Amino acid sequence: MEYKSEEEFLKAYNPNDYDRLSLTADILIFSVSDGIQDNYRKLNEKYFSVLLVKRDTYPFKDKWTLPGGFVRIDEDIEDAAERILADEANIKDIYLEQLYTYGDPKRDPRMRVISTSYMALIDKNRLPNTVSNNASWFNVSVLEDEKSMNVTLDNGNETIKFKIKKTLKEKTTDRYKYEIEENDKIAFDHPLVIASGISRLKNKIEYTDIVFNMMPEYFTLGELQQVYEVILGKKLLDPAFRRIIAKKTVKTDKVRTGGGHRPSVLFKYNDNQKK
Repeated sequence: MEYKSEEEFLKAYNPNDYDRLSLTADILIFSVSDGIQDNYRKLNEKYFSVLLVKRDTYPFKDKWTLPGGFVRIDEDIEDAAERILADEANIKDIYLEQLYTYGDPKRDPRMRVISTSYMALIDKNRLPNTVSNNASWFNVSVLEDEKSMNVTLDNGNETIKFKIKKTLKEKTTDRYKYEIEENDKIAFDHPLVIASGISRLKNKIEYTDIVFNMMPEYFTLGELQQVYEVILGKKLLDPAFRRIIAKKTVKTDKVRTGGGHRPSVLFKYNDNQKK
């Protein structure tokens, strides 16, 4: 049927003529924190970690998931993500960027649900509040090649493993399609979200300043290098690392002493750098 005006169309419009779907916001929260170092003369070991929440309702009861929830009918998607972070993880005012949208018709057994995922970054040592009782930080370990990504998550009490199959979709942009090959402890398609977020963070860490959202205000260059290395999953030669961060940091007049270390000059993020 053809309409002569917008008003005529709206008058005849019936929302029940269209299939309905629901929208969720799921948040992938990454952090880097200090572990315990046996040798007091060395820097504390850094851990790259992700926050998961154990579901207490069906579907996927007792499985782990990313913090997430349904977007309200009168709510902006990013506002929903911020609300969910506060409600499910007791976390507020952190770096947040949209990751991907997931729309497999079978991704949720309840109904047709599309999810917009977000990646959040935080320095776990600076969290003002403890996370919710059913949430836990899992240290992340990744073994990756051109065809697969094997991810191990460990919170000290439980170990989760999943495997992602990678298929090159676009050679000019090095873009891959991800498929879940092995998974038994994480709900929905959230292994795909975790794998995609790891890849996004690795890709952005060397050409943007995104890593500083996971750093304290003051840090040593050794600590910063550890964070780069634990996220990238590889050692960096000192000259190469210094080139990466040359314009991104600024030396301060502060010095850290004690702990069996020589006094260390502290740096901070250079938010006035010239691009």
